[in-house]
Amino acid sequence: MRVVVVGGGIGGLALGAGLRRRGFDVAVLERDTDVAATGGYHITLDGRAQAALRELVAPEIMRRLLASGSALRLRERDALWDKAGRLLGHGPDLGGSDSVDVDRITLRTLLAEAAGETLQLGCAVTGVGLDRSGAPRVLFADRAPMPADLVVGADGTHSLVARHLAGGPTNSPVGIIGFSGRTLVRDLTPAERQRLRRRSGLAIGPRGAALYIGFLDPVGNAALDAPELRMSVTTEPTYIWGAMFTESAGTAALRGQDLRDALLDRFRARGWAEHALEVVARADPHTVAAFRFNAASTRASDLAPWPAGPVTALGDAVHATPPTAGMGAGAAIRDAASLAAHLRDVTSGATTLPTAVGRFEADMRTRGGEVLTLAMRTVRWILATDTTLGAAATAVSTPILAATARLWR
Repeated sequence: MRVVVVGGGIGGLALGAGLRRRGFDVAVLERDTDVAATGGYHITLDGRAQAALRELVAPEIMRRLLASGSALRLRERDALWDKAGRLLGHGPDLGGSDSVDVDRITLRTLLAEAAGETLQLGCAVTGVGLDRSGAPRVLFADRAPMPADLVVGADGTHSLVARHLAGGPTNSPVGIIGFSGRTLVRDLTPAERQRLRRRSGLAIGPRGAALYIGFLDPVGNAALDAPELRMSVTTEPTYIWGAMFTESAGTAALRGQDLRDALLDRFRARGWAEHALEVVARADPHTVAAFRFNAASTRASDLAPWPAGPVTALGDAVHATPPTAGMGAGAAIRDAASLAAHLRDVTSGATTLPTAVGRFEADMRTRGGEVLTLAMRTVRWILATDTTLGAAATAVSTPILAATARLWR
């Protein structure tokens, strides 16, 4: 069976690695020319995502990932603040958490290594189609089509493959613009370091404004104490923060320091305390970025709305998920493990390819619907926020933090 994966992000590389490990004839096509040329932020892998990865990559890859990851169980309980920086409440105890934060660059690099020679960089795909016999093929602008038995779209929110299958977009903007950046803990004043502490937290304010501050320390809080295996991009305690505002014009063309300054102006215009914005003001301007939140339908029946066949898709191509649940990358990895398992049933003769793809897509619809429901719960709450939250927010801090404790990863 020849499998061609379009897209070398987390989901595509995980699938390529898993199929290669099991002897499949697989190619992963990625338009980037450098796997490290990706966002320098971090993602969370919960226990389910880690279990899926163990099915896809060799144990040594998992050990290096854990040695490069920051264990949530080793940090303090998450916090909830108001726009003045006052503590309103705490999230749940993380002592029993098996989740790990890892730099996106580190994870993508490890998965690319596991995918090996199946990964083809610098391949810009222009479309997908069927030949006269009904077999799928991937199209390019500068070379002959690539034939396959199965084509998998792992090409993200604006997927060419999923658009081909669905006959149109599979997601839409949710009305929120996100801003993100990195700030070293040592660059903050002692007072602000003491307030933020070795924990993550969420500050909420009026008119749909929120600031998530995620604590990342893959060295001091390593999930696996094996310094000789460490390859994390983050090498000292760092806050990876993300701001959210209801969508408006004016930042699309801004970059770096100009974008950071515009973001600070937005917070100040809404009455946020200056010290509560220090983590943004002292960020490395080269790390500051803005992007629109997109989401697919939360109804599982709306996801992958096409008949099962020799072309399918996974991850954000099907269930594009805002970062407000911290589960998008993990869901893509679980998609990859599910598809790899169903394809093994085909090669063993236990089932046919259309049946295997149909079963995979049914699994993916359920998984995608669950993740989207969690993510959109927080999005809708932010959009509905139009007054300053005061002491009354303490009563709701735990459910809010439970839904947003993994935000922006």
